[in-house]
Amino acid sequence: MAMGDKIDNKAEELKGKTKEGVGKATDDKSLEAEGRGDQASSKIKQAGEKVKDAAKDVLGK
Repeated sequence: MAMGDKIDNKAEELKGKTKEGVGKATDDKSLEAEGRGDQASSKIKQAGEKVKDAAKDVLGK
């Protein structure tokens, strides 16, 4: 996984956690759901990068 992508994905995940927390604290269900969505999106991207890395390792050997 490229370091820049890894950092971007982690930042998106943390942003999502923050949104979710603020949404819970302010009883804003929309913001809370948006935060959960950001986290899910980030985790999917991270999984995709891991698959790419694994494929490179297999094809490179």
